[in-house]
Formats: sequence, structure tokens, C-alpha cells
Amino acid sequence: MANNWKDKGQKFVYGIINPFINLLIKIGITPNMITFVGLIMNVLASIVLIYGAEKGERMDHRYVGLAGFIILLGGLMDMVDGRLARVGNMSSDYGALFDSVLDRYSEMVMFLGICYYLVSYDYFLSSLFAFIAMIGSVMVSYTRARAEGLGVNASVGIMQRPERILLIGISALACGIFSNMYGGDFKRDLDGLPFPLFETITIFTLPIFILAIMANVTAIRRLLHARNTILKP
Repeated sequence: MANNWKDKGQKFVYGIINPFINLLIKIGITPNMITFVGLIMNVLASIVLIYGAEKGERMDHRYVGLAGFIILLGGLMDMVDGRLARVGNMSSDYGALFDSVLDRYSEMVMFLGICYYLVSYDYFLSSLFAFIAMIGSVMVSYTRARAEGLGVNASVGIMQRPERILLIGISALACGIFSNMYGGDFKRDLDGLPFPLFETITIFTLPIFILAIMANVTAIRRLLHARNTILKP
């Protein structure tokens, strides 16, 4: 069911970006160029978060929302480069390697900005889970790549790169919008709890907590899947 929805979503997005893909082909833009643009966008998102941590205020989540928007644009570049490579017959082994390496850099740079922002405003537990989410994200990709190097297809489980980017980008954007509408100091407490049951930043940090758990679960699931395949009699 999940794959069915994913396929439908991809077809819908491809229908929108195909005219743009054709334009890129006509003007000579290569997939590697688009991949590099995606990296720059993630660097920019990280800079926005770091700037927000240094120059903004704890209850001002505009920088989180702006970073989320940029992260989503960077994620769109990740779809564009793959589609451009296929439609323009520009696929190559080096292109695939270049894309994978820059994707890892993009993701780690993005998490750098997230961790910096959360640490700066004393969201220590959330920053810890952001770091755990980064570990899981790297291991999801590494486990698949290592398994494929052994001839095993380990592309199982959720929280692959598109899902991770969508989760972080949408939650960050939603946090910025909610903060603008209801205030960065919006809070709901529950008697007996030493911390708020919900506050504006929760819109951003709760999905990071979910990502931290599910990404590592996916990495472990891929490891076990590869083990079962390799040891199958």
C-alpha cells in the first residue's frame, strides 16, 4: 500500500516537473549540476538555522520555517536530477556515485544546522534525537549500499531519503507557519509533567524523534534482511 501511494506520488510530481526537465535538457544542464544545486540548498538551509540560532529569538520560528522550505526545494532537486538522468539518457556509474556522495553530504549538513539550532536554544533532548536521526539516516543508506555490494537488494523498510526529507522539511515549514499564526510561545501543559505537553517547537521536534527511531529501525531491518538473504540455503 505504501509503495502504491509512493508510485502515485512520483507520477504526479513527474507530471508537473517534466516540462522543466525538457527545458533543462534543451539548455544543456546535467544531472550532476542539479545534484550540486541540491547540496547548496541544504548548505543554505543549515546557514539559515545557524543564523536563526545566533541572531533570532527562542520563540521566533521563522528561521525554522524558511529552512524547511529550502530543504523541500533541495529534496525536489533530488527528484529532478534522477529524472533528468533517465529522460535525457545521461545516466552513468559516476553520476550515480556523485549523487550518492553529495546526498550524504547534504543530509549531514542539514542535520548540522538542526542540531546547532536546537542546542543553541537549550532543546538538549531534541538535539540528541536529531543526532541519533542523523546516525540512522546515514546507516539506512550505508546498509543498502554495502548489501548491494554483496549482491543483495536491501531496499526494504520506510524512512528512505525521500521520506526523511519530506518529514523534516514539512515539519519545519509547518512549525514556522504555526508560529506565525498562533505565536512561538504557544504552549499546553499537563499537571504533573515537568515539561510542556505541547509547544510550538514540538511540531518540528516530534517528527525528528520519530525519524530517530524509525531510521535506525529501517537500518536494522535492512541488516537482518541482508543476513537472511546471504545465509539462505
